[in-house]
Amino acid sequence: MTVLDSRSDMPRDGGPAAAANGAGVLITGEGVSMPSVDDIGAGRGPAWLDDWLTLNAPDVLAWYRHIHANPELSRREYTTTEMVAGLLSSAGLQPKVFDSGTGLICDIGEGDRCVALRADMDALPLTELTGLPFASTVPGAAHACGHDGHTSMLLGAGLALASAPELPGRVRLVFQHAEEVMPGGALDVIAAGGLEGVDAIFGLHCDPRLRVGSVGTRVGAITSATDLLELRLTSPGGHTSRPHLTADLVHALGTVITGLPALLSRRIDPRSGTVLVWGAVHAGEAPNAVPQDGVLRGTLRTGDHEVWADLEPLVAGLVQSLLAPTGVGFELEHRRGVPPVVNDVESEAVLRAGVEAALGEQAVTGTKQSSGGEDFGWYLENVPGSFARLGVWSGEGTQPDLHQPTFKLDERALLVGVRVLTHTALAALA
Repeated sequence: MTVLDSRSDMPRDGGPAAAANGAGVLITGEGVSMPSVDDIGAGRGPAWLDDWLTLNAPDVLAWYRHIHANPELSRREYTTTEMVAGLLSSAGLQPKVFDSGTGLICDIGEGDRCVALRADMDALPLTELTGLPFASTVPGAAHACGHDGHTSMLLGAGLALASAPELPGRVRLVFQHAEEVMPGGALDVIAAGGLEGVDAIFGLHCDPRLRVGSVGTRVGAITSATDLLELRLTSPGGHTSRPHLTADLVHALGTVITGLPALLSRRIDPRSGTVLVWGAVHAGEAPNAVPQDGVLRGTLRTGDHEVWADLEPLVAGLVQSLLAPTGVGFELEHRRGVPPVVNDVESEAVLRAGVEAALGEQAVTGTKQSSGGEDFGWYLENVPGSFARLGVWSGEGTQPDLHQPTFKLDERALLVGVRVLTHTALAALA
C-alpha cells in the first residue's frame, strides 16, 4: 500500500498514486479498496475540521492499516517515524526527528502559548491472532495496544489543525517512541527539549472496555507507577535428602513469593492501590537436587506518588528480613519504572471540554484508576496535563484486553480521536 501517496491533496490520476472515487473509497497504488468509515462527530465543526475529515478520512484509515501491518518494536520505529515525518513535511510543516532516528515533534501555528498532543508509536513483541486482512506482516511483533491508532489519530489531528485558517497559539505534536519499555521514551523526549515552551500536554489511550464514541476522563491518578523487581538467589546446592547441610533455595524463593506481598500489605496504606504480582520464577531441574541459583521477577505497582518514592528502600529491607533465616545469598534489582499519570483539575476540565465540543456531553464518562503503567506520567512531572481513555469497542462481541494478540479496535474510533485531539488543543489554547 502506497501510504505516502494516499493523501487527499496528492494527484488522483489513477496512476501509481492513490486515487479516490465518489463513494469515499481510497484506491491505493496496488488497487486495494479502502472502505469509508462513519464519522460519529460529523457536523459539529469547526467547518475546516469537517471539511478536512470529509476529504481525508480514508487516508486516516489507510495510515492506521499500514502501521498496523508493519509494526516496529520499541526504539526501532524508524519506518513509522519516516512515514509520519514525510506526511507532515508534505503539508508544509517542519517535523524534527530525534537524533536516535525514532520519534519526532512538530509545531503548528504561532504564538507564545503552546499546548502539546502526544501519541506513542511502538508495537509489542507478540504474534497477532486477529485474522484481519491487514494483520501484522512482521513475525513476533504486533500492535496489540492501539499505538498504531494513536499515531494515526494524532497525524490526522495535526494535519487538520494545519488546514485551519488561524490558530490562537501553537500546537506541538509529540510522536513518541518506546512507550512499552521502562522507563519509557518520554524521558528521551523531555531530554531532547520536547517540552520546552509547552504550557500543557494531552493524550488519549485506546480502551476496549469503552464503546466507541465514549471517552473516559478522571481527575487525579488514572494509571499507576510501575516498577520491576528481579531477585536472584544463590546457594551451595545439595541433595534434597540433606537440606540441613545446605541453604534450601527453593524454600527461600517460596518464602519471598508469599511473604513479600503479605508484608507490603501491612506496611503500606491499602488506599494507595499498591500491588505486587510475580510473573516469572525459575530454579533447578532435578526433583532430588537443591539448586544453586534461582530467579524471581515481578511488577510492583502503586497509584500513590508518595508511596512510590518510598518503595525501593522498603522492599529491600523486607527482602533482607525474609531471607536472613534461610542462609541463601541474594541480589535484588529494583528497577524504577514510570510514575503514576495524575490529571490535574484544570487540565481535565480542558480535555473534557474538548470531548464535549467534539462529540457532545453524552460522550464523556468517568473511568477508574488502572494499575497499568504509562510513561505519559513523566510529562506530567514537568508540565500540567491530562490523559483520557478513548472507547474503541464496537459494542458487539467480545472485548479482548490490551496486550492480547486478539486485540483490535473499531475503526470509527480513529476519526473520534482526530476530533477529540483537535478540539482539546483548541480548548487548551482558548
